Amino acid sequence: MFDIQNYASFIAAILVFQAVPGAGTIAILDATARDGRSAGMAAVLGTLAGDCLFMLAAAAGLAALLQAQPLAFQGLQWFGAAYLCWLGVQLLRSQPGGAGAEPARAQTAGVYFRRAFMVSLTNPKVILFFVAFFPLFLKPGASGTTLALMMLHVTVLSLAYQAALVLVGNLVAVRLKAFPGARRLAIRIAGVALVGLGGRLAAGIR
Repeated sequence: MFDIQNYASFIAAILVFQAVPGAGTIAILDATARDGRSAGMAAVLGTLAGDCLFMLAAAAGLAALLQAQPLAFQGLQWFGAAYLCWLGVQLLRSQPGGAGAEPARAQTAGVYFRRAFMVSLTNPKVILFFVAFFPLFLKPGASGTTLALMMLHVTVLSLAYQAALVLVGNLVAVRLKAFPGARRLAIRIAGVALVGLGGRLAAGIR
């Protein structure tokens, strides 16, 4: 369909990619928990902007370049793993306010957008999907229109899933406000998850 080969598999791959929790998911939930729906949606837009850059890079032939230069791809993987570990350490070092403490100053939407954008831009899972996997669904000789439709599929499905994540995450965050210890634990878990994800990705780099 639309000159996309294995169309059903293409849709399934997008859905699976979104459903597997990763650094982008953590960034969106963290922003939502800290400053509500507007912060969460800013993080969503940041992750989508990063995704769009990788889709454009794939269209420009970056996948072929990285296949010819494996060291360049490996360098991107190491950079991404290091950034995820750094972000996790920052969360572990943060001091969320407890009961009776002065609440942390709210961040602007731009801060959450940039943070999520960098998470997306340096996440090896995103690099693997869009730079290596994504081009495999293009039929030989497919037009630029086909590529634009593929990008639209990814963007619309990603936006729908991540917006739902913000709505659900906000409901949970509102209830956690009454339990500072639970919020503190959630932030610590997010930090450990990011460090673990970065370490696991680094261990798998060949």
